[in-house]
Amino acid sequence: MNKPDRPPRLALVDGLRLAAALAVACFHYFGQNFPSIWGETPRDFAFTVHRASMYGWLGVEMFFLISGFVICMSAWGRTPGEFAVSRLSRLFPAYWAVIVLLVTRLAVFPQKSDNLPEDLHPRNVLANLTMFPGPLHVDLLAGVAWTLDLEARFYLLMAIVLKFGATYERLLGFCTVWLVAAYVTHSTQNKLLDQFVLSGYAGLFVAGIALYLMFRFGQNLMLWTLLGMAWAYQLSVLQIRVGWHMAAPGGTRTVSWSLCALLLTAFLGVLMLATIGPLRDLKWRWLVTAGALTYPFYLVHMSLGYPLAKGLTRHVPALGPWGNLAVVTTAMLLLSYGIHRWVERPMGLWMRRGLTRGLAAARGPKEPVGKEPVAGEPVAEETTAGKAPAEEAVAGKAPAEETVQVPVSVPGPRTPSP
Repeated sequence: MNKPDRPPRLALVDGLRLAAALAVACFHYFGQNFPSIWGETPRDFAFTVHRASMYGWLGVEMFFLISGFVICMSAWGRTPGEFAVSRLSRLFPAYWAVIVLLVTRLAVFPQKSDNLPEDLHPRNVLANLTMFPGPLHVDLLAGVAWTLDLEARFYLLMAIVLKFGATYERLLGFCTVWLVAAYVTHSTQNKLLDQFVLSGYAGLFVAGIALYLMFRFGQNLMLWTLLGMAWAYQLSVLQIRVGWHMAAPGGTRTVSWSLCALLLTAFLGVLMLATIGPLRDLKWRWLVTAGALTYPFYLVHMSLGYPLAKGLTRHVPALGPWGNLAVVTTAMLLLSYGIHRWVERPMGLWMRRGLTRGLAAARGPKEPVGKEPVAGEPVAEETTAGKAPAEEAVAGKAPAEETVQVPVSVPGPRTPSP
């Protein structure tokens, strides 16, 4: 398999990923009133932080917006098989490690709130190892992993596009059709169609893809129109998610849609600065490291952070809520680094190599290019030292008729790091 050149990373995008994960963590740590976790309710010991953190769930929407950009970048120039290899080797090592840690914690350090007979049942564990226990009617061990199900459906849609080849026109058409399908699905409340269309989040993914097309090919009215329509749609359906979050425990008044829309739009603005604006050339290496911790931290901050906080509240009450919070957050960040350093990187590389070999084996042996030359017959001249035109295109030199002209002021075609 030919490896594309790695482009410079967009460091601020990595930082924004961690910011989104921390927003979700703030929602889980401060935005909900669970006295069993910290000993006091966040409303009592951190009222202002509690009120602000009630909007931290928007970090999920931020993730999906970034995902539209990053996954389009990652998929560009790859076949569906190569794209699948990159996603499987990226997501599963850390996820499996967290599931193993969760099962170990349940078995060795059970708590009163645990449902051990069900949580440790082999069927439950096996279903969670697939990453998609929901369709199997099994509860999630890692509660935040419901978003991975939605991400995977987005990947499936992208793989279909890659089957035909990712081009500007195809991605533009795909986003338009997806947005129209989301409108229809939301209007008709067709639950089966919504399993694939993701009408509650489609605008976020489409907006991210539109930003990537601007990043790759330059800004134009067509892409700005697509982005504007996607954002108008997304802010409209955002009311559904707003309705799930109450402004006060046991109350009926929800959090403010206006503030949610403002916060999410502000995040879109920062993402624009980080991708098509002056901040895209930022080179702070610590942001890249921060981005690497995002995925494992997202997985462990609640599933393992909650039990640790409860244990500290029970056995080390002298810490108090703030001391407990500091210990838990530091422990989860260190654990995330450990998972990234000693699980994600080596196991991801091992999986990538193994899956790549399996992908090459699935393609089978190469067919002979032509018959053996007969004495006296002219021999056809080869292209690029023995490579057929198709192979040359795969190697990164597209035939002239397929070359896309990129404006001088816009960065040329980029391929992501795996």
